[in-house]
Amino acid sequence: MVSWATKCAGVLILVGLLGGCSASNTGSRDVVQRTETLPSPDILASIPDAPEAEYRVGPSDVLDVSVFQVPDLSKTVQVSASGEFAMPLIGKIQAGGKTVAELETELERKLGAKYLQDPQVSVFVKEANSQRVTVSGAVQSPGMVTLVGPTTLLQTVALSGGLSDAADPHGILVFRTVNRQRMAAKFDLAAIGAGKAKDPLLHGGDVVVVDKSGFRSALGNIRQNIPVFGLFSALLL
Repeated sequence: MVSWATKCAGVLILVGLLGGCSASNTGSRDVVQRTETLPSPDILASIPDAPEAEYRVGPSDVLDVSVFQVPDLSKTVQVSASGEFAMPLIGKIQAGGKTVAELETELERKLGAKYLQDPQVSVFVKEANSQRVTVSGAVQSPGMVTLVGPTTLLQTVALSGGLSDAADPHGILVFRTVNRQRMAAKFDLAAIGAGKAKDPLLHGGDVVVVDKSGFRSALGNIRQNIPVFGLFSALLL
């Protein structure tokens, strides 16, 4: 797993690279015009600040569950595809979408209802397998990035080695599935690195695509039709 110190160091390097690119780019005037025209407060309010959200358990995560002074109930479990795992005495527990604190409270309530007096339960996320993001395109190291705690777009790109020399930082696409609907949003990484736009938190299962500058790809229509820093928009396939 990647430490927060590594994340922060990577972000500082990436911000420096973005700043250097903006300063040396002959089209920097266009960049300034784009980033100074900020979206409406309603749109900005839809993009979460970083980092705030607590980690939420998901499918394939591995959890260490410990019940104080009851070793027979302490075990390592893996969350199923449906978000559940089994515990002795109380059976299946729905863990998907819950924070660690919420899960601890539920286990204590169920064990205390019939079996134990004032149980103390600790839950530790041993493997955060559900919280992975795919990063592809013009980055130094495309592939999977595991989200260790709240992780932003800028941090994720930094963990992928940063943008390549050919990357276009102004039209980063993030694809996300919400209620079985494929959606996409577009972000300007240069504006984020300069502190002129909010850095959105990514979710497990997100796909980040970085196109090359001036490159006509199959995603060109999506990039043109989605406003920078807009809400996630449904894809009409």
